[in-house]
Formats: sequence, C-alpha cells, structure tokens
Amino acid sequence: MQYALRGDQVSDRLPGAVGRWHRPTERRHHVRTVGVEEELLLVDPATGEPRALSAAVLARASLDDTGQDVFEKELHEQMLEFATHPQADMERLHAEIVRCREEAGRHAGGIGCAVAALATSPLPVTPSIGVNRRYEWMAEQYGVVVHEQLVLGCHVHVSVESDEEGVAVIDRVRPWLPVLAALSANSPFWQGRDSSYSSYRSRVWQRWPSAGPTELFGSAERYHRRVADMLATGTILDDGMVYFDLRLSQRYPTVEFRVADVCLDASTAVVLAALARALVDTAAREWREGAEPAGTSVSLLRLAAWRAARSGLTSELLHPATMRRMPAGTVVRVLLEHTEEALAAAGDLERVREGVDKLLRHGNGARVQRELLDRTGSLREVVAACVRRTQAV
Repeated sequence: MQYALRGDQVSDRLPGAVGRWHRPTERRHHVRTVGVEEELLLVDPATGEPRALSAAVLARASLDDTGQDVFEKELHEQMLEFATHPQADMERLHAEIVRCREEAGRHAGGIGCAVAALATSPLPVTPSIGVNRRYEWMAEQYGVVVHEQLVLGCHVHVSVESDEEGVAVIDRVRPWLPVLAALSANSPFWQGRDSSYSSYRSRVWQRWPSAGPTELFGSAERYHRRVADMLATGTILDDGMVYFDLRLSQRYPTVEFRVADVCLDASTAVVLAALARALVDTAAREWREGAEPAGTSVSLLRLAAWRAARSGLTSELLHPATMRRMPAGTVVRVLLEHTEEALAAAGDLERVREGVDKLLRHGNGARVQRELLDRTGSLREVVAACVRRTQAV
C-alpha cells in the first residue's frame, strides 16, 4: 500500500501496492479517498484451530508474480494483514477487498491453512508473538497484555486536507464511533466460550494504555503536543502506538478509524468505509461552518463504547447526542440521518441503506457466529462456515 507519506517520513512496513494517497483539493468537486486494512485469522481447515504460519504465508505471497505485495506481518503469527489501495469508488473498494481475501486464502491454502475474517478465535489458542524487535519490546513492557492480544480489526483510512482538518474531524466524530463498532461486532467467543459480548475484541484491545476515546483537542498543535507528551512518558514506544479510536495517521494524509472488528462479510467492511467517509465529510463541513463539536466527556464515550461492545445490534446503544439508551436500530438510523447528505453526495446512500438494512435484519458477524453455533453445536463448524463466508462476494 505504497501511499504518499507525511512530510519526509520513511516507513519500514508499507506493502508495495501502487496506489497513492492525495490530499483532496477543491473539496466540493472531489470525493475523498478511502483505504481499508483488514487482519485475518490463520486457521487449520480441518480443526478450526489458529495456526502460527504467517511467516510461511508471507514467504509464499512474496513469490507471487502479481506484483501486488499487499500482505504484511502482525503482532501474532496467527494473523495476516492486508491493505487496499486508496479508492474513491466503493464498488472498486469492495472488489479489492474481495480480491485480497481471495489471494490471502490462496496463499494460505498453499501451505495447508485457511483464512477467516474473525475478530477473535472461537477456539482456544495460545498466541505466538512474531520475531521482531518491536514486538519483543512490547512483550517485555506489557507482559500478559501482549500474550493475550490475538484480536483482529478493520481500520479505515479517509483522506483529509490537512492535520488541522483532521483534528477538527476527530473532535466532531467521537460520539459516533460506538455505532460503527456495533455494526462491525464480530467477536462473541473467547478461548472456547461465549464472552457475552458482541465485540469482545474491543474489550481486549482496551488493555493497551493508549487505547480508547479522546478528549477534545481543538487544534492540530494541541493534538501533536498530546502525542509528544505521551511519548515523553516512555510508556509507549513510538507514535504508532498511539491507539486512539480515531487518530491522525502517522504515515498518510488521513484520519484512521480503529474501532471496528474485522467484518465477516466484505460488504460490511464497505458499508463501514462509506459511513466513515461520510462522517469525515459531515464533520469537516461542520468545522468549516463554525459549528462547535459536542463536549461529550471521555467517561461517557467509554460507556457508549462498552454498550456497543456488549450489545452490538441486538439490544440498545447510547444515542450519540443524548448519551441515553435507545434501541440499536434507532441509533443506527440516527447515524444514517446525520450522514445522509454526505452519503448522497458521494453516491453511497443506497448502498449504505441496503447494507444497514441487511445488518439490522440478519445481524452482524457476532449474531451470525452465535446462530451457527446454535445450529451445529460445534465451534469448529462455526470456524469452517466463517472460512467459507470470508471468501464470499
């Protein structure tokens, strides 16, 4: 995913796809670009158990003659990550996610394993940490937090004109992030048991000291000062470990949404990407028009995130404006109303409406996994079915 970097930065972890990020210009005439990063679980196709084979899969992928070096290693060897090109058109983004999943499945299949878009392993697992000085530092510093962090997310990058616009977006989008998390929830099982959560991944992720919602920053200068202060404590290694729910990318001219589980269906990831872009467009317009962001406290945002993780779409969420409980379907409709103008301007309104209706009728990944277990009585069958679904268009 070889994108234009911020300033003169050089990255040691960029995949080599040919797309490039460009800052949007003349915003009223240009559609923001969006990129998606997905983390996939490597599993044994017979038993459903996670396999620590990411190095072998990456080695096989490196020999591929397509020139699309989109895969990279992650913290644990049971994980494989890919990143799309930045896309302005959601149909093209969907096609690329499907293609990357297919390629991941092909490379994994070549060494006897499979990939599943699962945000946690339904079956018990002892994660293996990859060989990497950064990962070794993290394991020494954070102990059991690292050893239990086999969780898989979906990150959405949306282009912004400047850091100042990006921080204005971060300040204004904060209350809406739990709704995206509820839509994506796809991790009901943990170590062979039902966790009682729709997104247990998000609860595990919150163990990082820098993870979670943020207070209002007010300016890019204050944002960067806060990051510098965090680094100065020595508690985190670098700015890549600033795990805010929504942050300025340290490499690309984007804001990065980090609240979502990896989605079982590729179409759900595209719905999330379209909603993320619409939230950015809406927030940027509010900022240009002088509208102040909501002053919702971090304490309430944490409660909203917890409620989204617990309930998903099956019960209630906190309304982003009132922070009071309402039916999940109602809150999701409020999100659609809030972003309707931006969705329509980008040509995404009907796609998102249909995708959201499908999720509310048939459920997100967490509901699908639980229904599979109810039908089959076997977590291995759950994984097998999710392997098949990961490859579906």
